[in-house]
Amino acid sequence: MTAATTPRVDIRRAQDRLSTQIAWLDSKHSFSFGQHYDPDNTHHGMLLVHNDDIVSPGQGFDTHPHRDMEIVTWVLRGSLVHQDSMGHAGVIYPGLAQRMSAGTGILHSEKNDSWRLAGSASPEHSEPVRFIQMWVLPDEAGVAPGYEQLEVEDELMRGGLVPVASGMRKHRGGSAISINNSGAALYVARMQAGDTVTLPEAPYLHLFVAEGEADLEGAGRLSEGDAVRFTATGGQRLTATDRDTEVLIWEMHGRLGG
Repeated sequence: MTAATTPRVDIRRAQDRLSTQIAWLDSKHSFSFGQHYDPDNTHHGMLLVHNDDIVSPGQGFDTHPHRDMEIVTWVLRGSLVHQDSMGHAGVIYPGLAQRMSAGTGILHSEKNDSWRLAGSASPEHSEPVRFIQMWVLPDEAGVAPGYEQLEVEDELMRGGLVPVASGMRKHRGGSAISINNSGAALYVARMQAGDTVTLPEAPYLHLFVAEGEADLEGAGRLSEGDAVRFTATGGQRLTATDRDTEVLIWEMHGRLGG
């Protein structure tokens, strides 16, 4: 990992993201992913994957493997069923933070089919699920696989930036789920029009407008799906201009490669 040196604010618009669209999936990729490869867009800081996925009811990702990756999933709308080879199974919904540490290897599936769970009394639904899935590398390879989820709805209702996933020392003992990366943290803020948050100061930040609109100090209007990559800067004020705005912010103290 190397330190950031030159201050930069790089705005990436929603319509410029890479896209994968099949019958049951509408996926927008902030970085190179799958069959989409751009050598100049492989990561920012320590963030390797930032996918904005919409999955049709009854559909989803069949069982597939991961290794040596910290995978954080944040649901914006609907519900997502997680099942893995360690025996974890459950439903992820808005306000529930989830982390899977792939470590030495894990198999998992993610589907929009909560009504099919054993014992479920829920009727079959027709609502797509929209979720953001984010990947960062762990501090070390070959750790034991792990899984964690935590309800953070109460913290979000109080306003401000809420740490929902972190490996940083300053968040130990707090409400954030843990990730095996000591230099990275994910914050979420739910904002009403006029609400303002101040961005952290760090070598690398990644801001994503998941829903609504906001005004970024010094840069102007950001709409749903827009992202901003900050290098060697921070501390800007972000003000919601829509009554229901949700933003995801990664604070990162290092980057991959040279």
